[in-house]
Amino acid sequence: MRPTMRFVPVKTAEQQSRSMVFKTRDLLVRQRNATINALRGHLMEYGIVAPAGRLNVKKLVANIEAPDHGLPPLVVECCQVHLDQLETLTKKITEIEKHLREAAKSDPDSIRMQTAPGIGPITAMAIKAYAPDFGGFKRGRDFAAWLGLVPVQYSTGGKQVLGRTSKMGQRDIRRLLIIGAMGRVRWALKNGAPKGSWLAKMLERKPRMLVAIALANKTARVIWAMVSRNEDYRDPCAA
Repeated sequence: MRPTMRFVPVKTAEQQSRSMVFKTRDLLVRQRNATINALRGHLMEYGIVAPAGRLNVKKLVANIEAPDHGLPPLVVECCQVHLDQLETLTKKITEIEKHLREAAKSDPDSIRMQTAPGIGPITAMAIKAYAPDFGGFKRGRDFAAWLGLVPVQYSTGGKQVLGRTSKMGQRDIRRLLIIGAMGRVRWALKNGAPKGSWLAKMLERKPRMLVAIALANKTARVIWAMVSRNEDYRDPCAA
């Protein structure tokens, strides 16, 4: 049996430099998350509990700085080391993201992609950094499949059955698209999606995470169409 051919795009020098910027950002973000989890774990042993997430670090800081925290001095000193590390990492991440946002303002494709809902400057620049020439994809589904957002198809009894998404594609872009889609899902659940829209119908029948992945799939296809045809986003609901 012949080995399966794998499409490996050739990156330009500009894409290589952009991908290094994103890899550096991802490394710093992982280090920040690890530091937050370590801080939460240490304080949990002393009865100080806060939900996961960067926004909840303030609750931990409030407990550490409280006059009656009851923590040993050495523990407070170690917590301060973690907090100083968090501040340094956040500052470096902010600087990188500022650079990416400035670059997104001068790139025509990035500006065009940001007209679509759920696509911000970071996601647009990630697509520019990691995605190959869009002319290599015949249709939007091919681009979505390259990202790992298309369900795996199984053939049984002469019928095509769709399974879970393959997750075998470009994980950086896929993750950002799903994060953006999840933000749209949360907004729709809080404020209500347009009546009769695809999103409203999906939220009535499917779990929110599944809807977010399906929405990311649709967004990937929209991005391919926008960049390939040099067109801005057109809202189907408005049409």
